[in-house]
Amino acid sequence: MDSLLSVIRKHWGYDSFRPLQREAMTAAMESQDSLTVLPTGGGKSLCYQAPAVHRDGMAVVVSPLIALMKDQVDALSECGVPAAYVNSSLTAQERMEVAGRVRRGELKMLFAAPERLVQQRTIEFLADVELSFIAIDEAHCISNWGHDFRPEYRRLSDLRQAFPDISIHAFTATATERVRRDIGEQLKLKAPRILVGSFDRPNLLYRVERRHDVIGQIREVIDRHPNESGIVYCISRSSVEETASTLSSLGYRTLPYHAGLEPDRRKANQEAFIDEKTDIIVATVAFGMGIDKSNVRYVVHAEMPRSIEAYQQESGRAGRDGLEAECSLIYSGRDTSTWEFLINQSENEDNRVTSLQALGRMESFCFSSVCRHRQLVGHFGQQLEKENCGACDVCLNEIESLQDPLVLAQKIISSIYRQEQRYGAEYTSLVLRGSKSKKVLTNGHDQLSTYGLLKDESERDLRGWIDQLVAQGLLRRSGEYSVLVITDTGFQLLKGELTPQLTRPKTRRQAASATHKWEGVDRGLFENLRQMRMDIAAERGVPPYVIFGDMTLRELARFRPTRAGDLLQIYGIGQQKQAEFGGTVIERITEYCLEDDLVTNLPISDTNRTARKVPPDSFRRR
Repeated sequence: MDSLLSVIRKHWGYDSFRPLQREAMTAAMESQDSLTVLPTGGGKSLCYQAPAVHRDGMAVVVSPLIALMKDQVDALSECGVPAAYVNSSLTAQERMEVAGRVRRGELKMLFAAPERLVQQRTIEFLADVELSFIAIDEAHCISNWGHDFRPEYRRLSDLRQAFPDISIHAFTATATERVRRDIGEQLKLKAPRILVGSFDRPNLLYRVERRHDVIGQIREVIDRHPNESGIVYCISRSSVEETASTLSSLGYRTLPYHAGLEPDRRKANQEAFIDEKTDIIVATVAFGMGIDKSNVRYVVHAEMPRSIEAYQQESGRAGRDGLEAECSLIYSGRDTSTWEFLINQSENEDNRVTSLQALGRMESFCFSSVCRHRQLVGHFGQQLEKENCGACDVCLNEIESLQDPLVLAQKIISSIYRQEQRYGAEYTSLVLRGSKSKKVLTNGHDQLSTYGLLKDESERDLRGWIDQLVAQGLLRRSGEYSVLVITDTGFQLLKGELTPQLTRPKTRRQAASATHKWEGVDRGLFENLRQMRMDIAAERGVPPYVIFGDMTLRELARFRPTRAGDLLQIYGIGQQKQAEFGGTVIERITEYCLEDDLVTNLPISDTNRTARKVPPDSFRRR
């Protein structure tokens, strides 16, 4: 482990292991099959990259997307690690050059897509190469019970027969126990070491709110993170286009991304986001798996995701660098109907049942008043140790439970009953709020005893309560028009035999902050170094975060080192980056500090490395 840690210090500039990295690397070093589940941002890639550098031979890495392969190879090259990829983006000549490097033993890692790797000619080619091990990234794609099943991953089971003496190591960020078992069986792993890290991401702030002014709600999040990178997810292509167009017209640097775009434009938009030429990408869920961008500071779901697994994966694209980030989920009851329609249209009967059950759990998550972090880790079979996570709308006391939910729920369900269970949530809200709309008056529902019974409540709150009653199984939506129908449990509530949980958001919240993360950081120097990073990246044709992550820039702007040796003490700067960029970094820091008369070379120690610590009260309100 000491020699492995020296490799990590040299190439990546890290001085310690993250949770379970040591165990995962040990399995790779000892050729013991393994399955490692670590959350996005937990350091999965290093679990196979460091052993690949340390061991003799070359590791083969299965990766699902071209963009992800390119990002990883670019990052490894900047760290001084010889790696390459082979995929359809290469010309015949480029593929031959990669093959030559493999034969000459020049590479430590070769990245390939699953469908290419299992081709007979690829297997025959690799049979003559000294392989250290095989690593399979995004391994949940092999499971029919996972949230992103890909049929081409199933063929990876052939690797065991082709390379019986080579260890196989699977990695994923999201896998329930059922999915973990399926991964092991499909890959034919031999007595694998199963390593499951904590699914909690304490640096992420989760908020969930009902949709009422979606553009305004999205803007609230964006405005809390000016000039920072963010992703906005929508369900449909039309929603993506409309949202991106509206945000652009309001002055935000925004681009769309979905499968309907021309391939060249889709690629260009993705690269603009990666290269920080645009701040915001509005996308369908097709965007993200291939994105290794570490400094996404917020993720907004403008519509509800289809499962908790999907939400964990998509929201987890924020804050991969371990710094604070915000995840905002904006939902409506209509999102459930949209997903139900898509699932019924596109999936076979077996998958349909599983998908609809997953959708129900996602809906319950939205309407719940339980700590968001607690719910997410609980879904994956874990418990949150802290009573108060300090990083969600529930624990920050941004929503409140109603004092007398039974009476309120009885009023709502009574109105639905008197409306003969023939109308949806919007109409029910009109009746309860005493609307003079033509439809209500024509139907004579202004004569109902429930008419105007909740006239003092806002439509936003009332629609939210209806959604919560649906999520708790007291009501259900039926048919194309989402008519509200009372369930058997709902009739029990009318008799006072059970009590629901109902919540409402408090008055407009203040922006949450994590000021401890910026303690001692000179913001002006940080921005100066950020521009330096972009200049270097543009010159080298790689994403800026491949040069330096935000954590590295913050430490440089906090400690302001101007001696070459001190740079190696900065998080994320190894020998390769010190040699290549150290002179430029020192020059920038020196010029800035002379101009502003700032002290340089502040003592670097773990005790004052505030940026590395994530205390329970990570997100305090200003």
